[in-house]
Amino acid sequence: MIILDNGHGINTKGKRSPLYSEFLEFEFNRDIVRRISADLNALNISSIILVPEIEDIGLKERVRRANTISSRHKQSVLISIHANAGGGTGWEVWTSVGETKSDDIANLFYIEAYKHLKSFPMRKDMSDGDVDKESQFYILRNTICPAILTENLFMDTEKDVQYLMSEVGRRTIALLHIQAILKIYKL
Repeated sequence: MIILDNGHGINTKGKRSPLYSEFLEFEFNRDIVRRISADLNALNISSIILVPEIEDIGLKERVRRANTISSRHKQSVLISIHANAGGGTGWEVWTSVGETKSDDIANLFYIEAYKHLKSFPMRKDMSDGDVDKESQFYILRNTICPAILTENLFMDTEKDVQYLMSEVGRRTIALLHIQAILKIYKL
């Protein structure tokens, strides 16, 4: 079961581009998740949207939902979709701290991002021998299934946010996630 987490909600403060006020991260995340879900359904791959609501759902509730789904579907993977901010550029993938099954999944996503986003930097941390960045993000640390979080370019960098707002950009970002998910199924 692919669990798709569309990070943040309409009521999450500050999650908008300072360059283009019409770019709202919650809308981008939900659009990408809807696209991924529709493509997975067309491929007969089981997925569930963790947060169908438009409002933000707290992290404890997101984790509770993910763990309930994972308990019923033993081979689950959580993918949390986001757009980044903070003055950088490029794409990155996060996992929890330490060596876990999530690291292998993150590597598959990184490979697909590298193929599909050639004009953007791939941000990575090779200090532990793999490309994922690691953090104690609540959703990554507390889910019982492998979990990754993708940061799909920067909403506060001109080139990145223009791509995130474009149909081509959104289609490409959804596609790279689909291609990585297909590789997960081959494992």
